[in-house]
Amino acid sequence: MFNKITLGPITIYMYGLMIAIGFASALFLCNYRGKKRGLSEDTIFGIFLCALIGGMVGCRLLYYIVELPAIMEDPSILWDFKNGYVVYGGIIGGIVTSYVYCRIKKENFISYFDLVMPAVSMAQGFGRIGCFCAGCCYGRETHAWYGITFTHSNFAPNGVSLIPTQLISSAGDFLICGVLLWYASKNPKPGRVAAGYLVLYGVGRFLIEFLRNDYRGSIGIFSTSQIISFGIVALGIVLYFVIPKISEKK
Repeated sequence: MFNKITLGPITIYMYGLMIAIGFASALFLCNYRGKKRGLSEDTIFGIFLCALIGGMVGCRLLYYIVELPAIMEDPSILWDFKNGYVVYGGIIGGIVTSYVYCRIKKENFISYFDLVMPAVSMAQGFGRIGCFCAGCCYGRETHAWYGITFTHSNFAPNGVSLIPTQLISSAGDFLICGVLLWYASKNPKPGRVAAGYLVLYGVGRFLIEFLRNDYRGSIGIFSTSQIISFGIVALGIVLYFVIPKISEKK
């Protein structure tokens, strides 16, 4: 797997490139769909900017929470910014900051919440391709035909055939995006597209965790991400029924 492209004195890392492609594609998709729904392009851009900042902070904060015992023993972990980012923290941080932004702008958060989440799933699909190129978020050892062997990864064990969990996750994220876009075209009640994302992503993440082999922390037999998945799916189910009722009352 190649993790970078070198053009003379310029080096482009595939992980960062895929993140950038995902962000740009998601923003384009939201603007395209937002215009059809009469939503503000400026608000969409503001949400993306806030979600980017909130997501980065959330990724790091959740990592600190998960790794608190290790940090107590070695505080230098706090300053190691090369590693230590938890996707769920990014999702939570991005949603919270977007909500605050919409409240400040006096915009209807639910309308933008439904608009943005399919695009978020698409961005995650590109991000997981970046993970594949870098070798992070790798899977368990396998001797099956679909196994992937890394040779120059700084994360995955090199020379060992592994389950390509990054590509499986990527395919799942793109599939979720497609399902949500289809569901959105049916004009469901407010909040249900976003709630659908939480349920689908939570279930998918819970299942893929059984195939991963990188360290992610654990509580009993479940990884930390699987424990969070329980909460995310439960929240999605609750929001699926609650948000439409709140919107009807308003």
